[in-house]
Amino acid sequence: VQLQASGGGLVQSGGSLRLSCTASFTLDYYAIGWFRQVPGRQREGISCISSGDGTTYYADSVKGRFTISRDNAKNTVYLQMNNLKSEDTAVYYCAADTELDASRWDWAFNYEYWGQGTQVTVSS
Repeated sequence: VQLQASGGGLVQSGGSLRLSCTASFTLDYYAIGWFRQVPGRQREGISCISSGDGTTYYADSVKGRFTISRDNAKNTVYLQMNNLKSEDTAVYYCAADTELDASRWDWAFNYEYWGQGTQVTVSS
């Protein structure tokens, strides 16, 4: 069981990046969350998309700037990040959860499967 996050890089403040999350298993049946972490701080849940009806969730810090979506035909979940800020700099991870608790979508320990992260660096 493998997840892989990709699409990170170096971008100037105000720029955009699109992260992708792919897997060795079918993502349709899982809620997929995006998290980020900087050294010395807890992993932060920033967005999630449910299985089934595709309900989306966002942290206040990214609401209005980031958009999560899924393409089941490509077995990929995306995180479109616009208007990036220096405080968005972090390693970004995607994770899969078989039974989403909507009230705790941003709790990292609820997610069973994790991918390796991808570095996003926003220069000011």
